[in-house]
Amino acid sequence: MGAAVDSLQADRGARPLKGAWPTLAILCFVYVLNFLDRQLLSILAKPIQDDLGVTDGQLGLISGLYFALFYCLISIPVGWLADRTNRVRVLALACGLWSAATVACGLSANYPQLVLARMTVGVGEAGGVPPSYAIITDYFPPGRRGTALGLFNLGPPIGQALGVAFGAAIAAAYSWRAAFILLGSVGIVTALVVLLRVREPERGGLDRAAGQAPKVQPGPAAFWPTVRMFFSTPSLLLVALASAATQIITYGAGNFTTLFLMREKGMTLQDVSLWYALVVAVGMGGGIFVSGRVIDRFTRRSRVAYAAVPAASLALAILPFLAFVWAPTWPLALVFLLGPTFLNYFYLSSAVALVQEEVAPEQRVLSGALLLLVMNLVGMGVGPTFVGMVSDAVKGSYPENSLQIAFYALAPMYAVAVGLFVALARVLSREGARA
Repeated sequence: MGAAVDSLQADRGARPLKGAWPTLAILCFVYVLNFLDRQLLSILAKPIQDDLGVTDGQLGLISGLYFALFYCLISIPVGWLADRTNRVRVLALACGLWSAATVACGLSANYPQLVLARMTVGVGEAGGVPPSYAIITDYFPPGRRGTALGLFNLGPPIGQALGVAFGAAIAAAYSWRAAFILLGSVGIVTALVVLLRVREPERGGLDRAAGQAPKVQPGPAAFWPTVRMFFSTPSLLLVALASAATQIITYGAGNFTTLFLMREKGMTLQDVSLWYALVVAVGMGGGIFVSGRVIDRFTRRSRVAYAAVPAASLALAILPFLAFVWAPTWPLALVFLLGPTFLNYFYLSSAVALVQEEVAPEQRVLSGALLLLVMNLVGMGVGPTFVGMVSDAVKGSYPENSLQIAFYALAPMYAVAVGLFVALARVLSREGARA
């Protein structure tokens, strides 16, 4: 492992494959749609609640546990399949499926139908991100992957910002159903673009060109040996757990922020479509972009930066998060929200880059899927479900600010996430000393 790192640091001048940047742009747009379709439910929570009579607890389940179960469990066989077949075709099929299911969300007449459509969105989106991680890693050489993955990970902030802007605007002008139908249709067209324009790269080709011998012999990765390797490697397990704890915060708060701003801070859909969209674009987008550059810079000196950078960013995010929850008006709340929106997502590029660097080329899709399994099953499954259940539980005592109480209850997870990243830093430091 240490030899691989030395080789990585010695080859900062390697070039990406031909067509790497256009491919990255297409994959990033797919990720934008992935996250946009996923977040539409939380962005349009208020009109959906008004139309279908959905409670906070039901909203938390459909955007949290129900979605996460299908998204995470399906991602493992999809990752295994993509490691053994054509990753581009798997990605195109997945994009088409979740986009069609998004259209079905807009056609739902009741809560059970909406649950079924959202579960299908989860099945499709399970095949979106892990193949993309591996495709990008094989298009960009060691030493350039942190930046490339950081740019790819702009998909969530761009997707959420566009979802807030266009989803809220379309819902305000027409209906929440029109937003789902229109944006889902865009995804179906995009799936065809992926199939026709993205070329499948050679697995591990740039690693061999950079002088890095594959960790295992080339060929399809075996399923159970890869799973055992992932969960028995302390650094991989800890980065997955630390990221999962972080996602309890990001998904727990993120899935209810629009509803919180509208119901308890007084924003309208028109306000949300402009001002909250700007906060997401500037804060979350800036944080993810900066984090990729920071990771590439500091990991040249020490692999400990994969853990130290997200630990520091999350520690800095705690106070502005509490100030956002406390703020008496929505303009002041948005000012404070910029802080955690920028700082909460430094972990993402770090976690993805660490996992992709640590495993063999033929294990990258499945390892990325295992990372997402832990992150999302815990983060997405627990976060929104917890916030929704707490809000319903305290609504009798705090009818005007039940979501505020639920957000305060979420804050201690920052300490858990920071502690896990600190533990990861110690593991990486010991591995570096042994190397």
